[in-house]
Amino acid sequence: MLPYPAATSREDKWNFIHQVKEEVLQRDGGSVLAVGVYGSLARGSDGPYSDIEIRILTPDGVELPGQEEIILPFKLEIGAMQRTAWLKGAASVDESWAVKAGSYADVVALHDPGRLFAEAKLAVGSAPDSAFREVMREFMVWEPYETMGKIRNAVSAGDGAYARRAAYDLSWQAAKLIGLANRRYFTTRASSFEEASAMPSRPDGFLELAAMAMDGDLRNVHEVHARCERLWTGLNEWFHAMGIDYRSETFRWKGANGA
Repeated sequence: MLPYPAATSREDKWNFIHQVKEEVLQRDGGSVLAVGVYGSLARGSDGPYSDIEIRILTPDGVELPGQEEIILPFKLEIGAMQRTAWLKGAASVDESWAVKAGSYADVVALHDPGRLFAEAKLAVGSAPDSAFREVMREFMVWEPYETMGKIRNAVSAGDGAYARRAAYDLSWQAAKLIGLANRRYFTTRASSFEEASAMPSRPDGFLELAAMAMDGDLRNVHEVHARCERLWTGLNEWFHAMGIDYRSETFRWKGANGA
């Protein structure tokens, strides 16, 4: 077995993080508003092989390059964002909100005299219900509806391999919708199915398909298809109960202004 990626202790990681922070401030301190750590280290859920993720915030109009490299024995990723873009991103909602919000909300500040990381944490999830519902409506059209059509095509054509892959896609798309509906973000993508399964509002059929996807047992195409159909029905009943209608009866060209 190759000796890398290498196992390192949490203490070693944090010692290296503080070295990085000091060098950043020494070289570009005048252009840096804040430095923080996000990801598994910020949550205290890191393992011996976890990478190090550092966020740098700069004033508007000041750009610093990102940096991602292997500095043995560590894997380091540094991302820089300008102040307004960072705060806007924290307050925004899109189909991947449940996956991305934690990178704004769960940050350990190393240098943040203006408390920008705390401000971003408050902004996460502050959008009105209407914004979350509209994202759910759009996403249902973009992904789950199309995925279900592909699953039915694959089953009709006897393409079991694609049906299995698409079933995983459908369960993942449903998990993102569940996060949006509950306004709760996932701690990690790897734990998204478990966390979505524990949220109070979720569609019928999700638990069964998610369990199959988590177990990796998608061999029985007929059972996979049946669980996809159950989740698809559950998604539509769930949307109806929430008063979200994603379908139209007639076509109307919205034109250049989108209205």
